[in-house]
Amino acid sequence: MSALRNLAFQIWLYGMIFLVGFGLSPLLLLPRKMVMTIIRGWARGVIWGLKVISGVKVEFRGLEHAPQGSALIAGKHMSMLDTIAPFLVLPDTCFVLKKELTRMPFFGWYMWRAHMIPIKREEAAKALKSMLVMAKERLAEQRQIVIFPEGTRTEVGEDPTYKPGVAAIYRDLEAPCYLMATNSGQCWPAHGIKRYPGTVIYEFLPPLPAGMKRAEFMSAVRERIETASNALIEENSGKQAAKD
Repeated sequence: MSALRNLAFQIWLYGMIFLVGFGLSPLLLLPRKMVMTIIRGWARGVIWGLKVISGVKVEFRGLEHAPQGSALIAGKHMSMLDTIAPFLVLPDTCFVLKKELTRMPFFGWYMWRAHMIPIKREEAAKALKSMLVMAKERLAEQRQIVIFPEGTRTEVGEDPTYKPGVAAIYRDLEAPCYLMATNSGQCWPAHGIKRYPGTVIYEFLPPLPAGMKRAEFMSAVRERIETASNALIEENSGKQAAKD
């Protein structure tokens, strides 16, 4: 049964991508904010299917700490779901992502039209400079920039390395940094098509103030996100054990 549910959700997920990406592609000519509305609708559809088909609920906590205006958000990255769920609670989400993703059919068209921040990680200094320029432009538009300091999805229990790009944006913008923890990898793993019933929680944590030293900032980002994410993982594991 679980194999059939996993297959059914994959069909739902990619069917939604095709429907919105190709079927509604003429709407890409609309203003960016209207395109963002379409993306939010797509995100709600994906998460609805995740609940109905795979038995995975999505819960948000700490919304009093979720920024509504221009902001930098550093988040835990364990799942593709991390790039979908924020659209439901942030008014104008902007992700820092690999430039290759903007070249993908359908999905990439929307990422390009939504004015995300694409970077070529292999170009190092040039990529960093470009990212900082675009970050300032997006914040001037009152957007919420979401960056995953790990750089890529990590497995549950993995000891990740946090990359310094987030510190560069933080220093250059001279603004607080908001934090987002999650246990998403328990239900939607970093790799593969398996989905496990349970509750994915996204928790917004109190922001770090502007002006911290680089080493202090990076240590605080990692410690707070990892501690909160591990607590959510333990909580969900306890609930699943109780059901069993």
